[in-house]
Amino acid sequence: MIRALILGGTAEGTKLAEAISAKAGFEAIYSLAGVTRSPKVPDCQVRTGGFGGINGLADFLREESIDKVIDATHPYAARMAAHAAAACGLENIPRIKLMRPEWTPMPGDDWRITNDAAEAAALLQGLSDRVFLATGRKDLAAFAPLSKIWFLVRLVDAPPEDIPLANHQLVLGRGPFALEAEKEMFRHHQIGAVVSKNSGGGAYAKIEAARKLGLPVVMINRPQAPTGTIAESIDAVMAWL
Repeated sequence: MIRALILGGTAEGTKLAEAISAKAGFEAIYSLAGVTRSPKVPDCQVRTGGFGGINGLADFLREESIDKVIDATHPYAARMAAHAAAACGLENIPRIKLMRPEWTPMPGDDWRITNDAAEAAALLQGLSDRVFLATGRKDLAAFAPLSKIWFLVRLVDAPPEDIPLANHQLVLGRGPFALEAEKEMFRHHQIGAVVSKNSGGGAYAKIEAARKLGLPVVMINRPQAPTGTIAESIDAVMAWL
């Protein structure tokens, strides 16, 4: 029996874990960081919580007799991806990164490309005073100095701490979202610009809505992925196994 550890937290990770679990001769263990409340989980063994850094993950791989590791974490989970690469290197365990393709600009898009949230915040000054912010809660502090901008912040879960923005409204929701609903939300709140990470995948409706309404999108580039094998689809990972 080949034991495969899937580092999850994405829709693709959940689907992949179920596919591996159904594959003859394989056992899937699905790992979640535990940040999101009530996440969708696959029908297989699931563990929740951190590993305790690189050495903690290496210990887990050895103690659980893991044969293969699939990193299906979010494209912006750079630290976890680096820890997975390092731990697999220590234990000499094959690893593959499932990295869904990035979105690319389409005719009519007005993207302003940045490398991180701080650059995105600097770019917003003078762009619009009503902004839809879809970066996730970890990057909200970068926009705190922009006290003259009103932000519509969308998160999956209500954050445990106060949102560090002087002027904002919080909306909660788990995608994927419909195009017309996104357009209506932007119109209703008189949104003048959108801030997004280039996550790829099914959260594209906000990008399409911005294009349809002629809104600029401040797009935050992905961090550099660790070296190693990268797959852009579940089928490619299954072939690698």
